[in-house]
Amino acid sequence: MKHKYLILLFALSVISIYYSCSKDSTEEESVYVPVSPVKVDLSQVPYPKLSDYKFFEGDMKNQNPSLGVLPFEPRSTLFTDYAKKRRFVWIPKGLKATYTEEGKVLELPVGSALIKNFYYTNVQPNNTTRIIETRVMIRKSSGWIFANYVWNDAQTEALFDLQGSVTLIQWKDNNNVVKSTDYRIPEESQCIVCHKSKTTVNNVEVTKNIPIGIKPQNLNFNYTYGNETINQIQKWIDAGYLENNFSLPTEANSVVDYNDQTKPLEKRVRSYFDSNCAHCHDDERHCDYRPMKFAYKKTGLSNGLGMTNLGVCIDTQDMQGFPSALSKIITPGNTERSMLYFRVSTNDETYRMPLHGRTMVHEEGVSLIEQWINSLQGCP
Repeated sequence: MKHKYLILLFALSVISIYYSCSKDSTEEESVYVPVSPVKVDLSQVPYPKLSDYKFFEGDMKNQNPSLGVLPFEPRSTLFTDYAKKRRFVWIPKGLKATYTEEGKVLELPVGSALIKNFYYTNVQPNNTTRIIETRVMIRKSSGWIFANYVWNDAQTEALFDLQGSVTLIQWKDNNNVVKSTDYRIPEESQCIVCHKSKTTVNNVEVTKNIPIGIKPQNLNFNYTYGNETINQIQKWIDAGYLENNFSLPTEANSVVDYNDQTKPLEKRVRSYFDSNCAHCHDDERHCDYRPMKFAYKKTGLSNGLGMTNLGVCIDTQDMQGFPSALSKIITPGNTERSMLYFRVSTNDETYRMPLHGRTMVHEEGVSLIEQWINSLQGCP
């Protein structure tokens, strides 16, 4: 009986081996495809907590992006009270952003999200890092919405809040000087001022929310992703985030880092205005009634149009309460008679520019503008 049992087991083993070896050799084995944990349910957003999106893996304060969340950085940045920033983009699998035209932001598909974290290092008294807020813009079928998240003191979570608030921050700068400010977290109406475009339809003004920082001219430089350094626009294309149907902007049409003193002074100041002023001072924007058009492509025009758009030798409009000496927006060689210089170098909320986004004077930016004004020749 025992021998019969062993013979039966042997026969079954042979049959099993034969069956496994005779399977179609062309049959494909299943391949594991990792799936991003990110959740952007357009019927549910904005979520109550930043962690609900799962944009980051591990300890959220470390800002390690989840699969499919792509970091990026503009070459010319917006000043916000010396806060440092980390930016990311999320686009749903299978969808791509598209290029529209030079100087315009990339058109992101429905379901996309832009994530921008504001933080300080060397925060006093213990030289720690503190993330203050994370601003998220989400593209719904009806347009872009704002979702702002304020971080807790433990740096473990950020909660949805579009009401606006103020928080004291003290930190040491790169020169080991302690600085402080009442950092202003914006309310929704303040977000709209800078992030809007407007058109007139049947004599009625129609506005829509828009991103402002993802212009190809401002992404056209190398960025390091882990062990890879590559042009950011090419990275978006390689990652399947951007249609590959346009040429990279030329060097002449790309902004520069305005802090880079090896670059021409004119390009540096134009780049500064493009990132800090053009989102309001351009056609169909909040301050389009003013003569300045600070978009980068409009300040490099020949025949004097570029200088005109920058406000050089342009008379100021009737603005009550300002010093009478400020007769022109930019008076070549004279900051004391330049309205623009006065407004960027004051902290008085009645006069300062930009209207929102800062409570401090950007000393390096003001110095750059001063150098540029003093380099200009007189008016005709």
